[in-house]
Amino acid sequence: MASLRLLATRLFPSALLLLAAAPMLAADDDQAETLLRQGRVGAAASMLQETLSGQPYDARAHELLCRVFYAQDMPDPAVRECEQAARDDASNSDNEMWLGRTYGLKASQANVLNAFSIARKVHVAFEQAVRLNPANLQAMSDLGQFYVAAPAIVGGGTNKAQALVPQILPHSAAKAHRLLGLIAQKKNDPAAAEAEFKQAIASAKTPEAVSAAWVDLGLFYQQQSQPDLAVEALKSSIQANHIHNASLVDAASILTELHREPELAEKLLRDYLASPAKSDEAPAFKVHLQLGDILKKRGDMAGAQLEYAAALELAPDFVPARKAAQSA
Repeated sequence: MASLRLLATRLFPSALLLLAAAPMLAADDDQAETLLRQGRVGAAASMLQETLSGQPYDARAHELLCRVFYAQDMPDPAVRECEQAARDDASNSDNEMWLGRTYGLKASQANVLNAFSIARKVHVAFEQAVRLNPANLQAMSDLGQFYVAAPAIVGGGTNKAQALVPQILPHSAAKAHRLLGLIAQKKNDPAAAEAEFKQAIASAKTPEAVSAAWVDLGLFYQQQSQPDLAVEALKSSIQANHIHNASLVDAASILTELHREPELAEKLLRDYLASPAKSDEAPAFKVHLQLGDILKKRGDMAGAQLEYAAALELAPDFVPARKAAQSA
């Protein structure tokens, strides 16, 4: 009589092969995520597509490939991959969160009629992400921002955002106060908004959270046409940002929009690119492109060309990088 192991091998060879390959697939996905965080989206896409050619139902690989396309502002392939990830792992809150983000990207590039239809999908995906994991802080934050920004016809409303605050508060007082600040801005109450953004800073528990909260206050001051206060807030954010994460890029972007302290903006982008804390929150290839634009505006065409080439090397399919490299 055949042993149970041999019998299982004869009856379920594909299942056993899948089990044997699982650690290797996980390692490949981990490596692809590392490439994505480094901004090497071309290499990440190649690795993930190779993985999916052999394992088409690898939900994590689909989610990572979705993020690769999302980082490059490619809504259609991003939506396709995130929809597949959500089908393959329907209980995963992050899959739904990223699906909502990709729908948001698609809506931002659509005409008005189509944008309304897609925005309803954003609403559904973010709410599903929170239902699947009520502790998913980033999903709650995304949902709150959607409620504030979107009209009621597609599921938005400040009353819904307000109702979400008690759910966020136990996980992050800083995020809860940030959402209250956004609600106050929406209601045209700048004094209340400023107070909430300042309370978010006071409530933040880590240097990274403090840095992000200062950026939010800086953005608020920019929107209120108070550039001096905006620069002051951004400098506080920079001082708190010991790991040189994506908040540096946010600060540099606001400084550039304000036409203030271009040398500081350039330094922030270079510090971020040299940092091990890079992530797809601020894709490195976009940062190279942003840095190239600063150098080009200053008249440093050789430096700009180097940055555009670096962007294109990381993201060969990113059209703005290709156009910038051709025009430099």
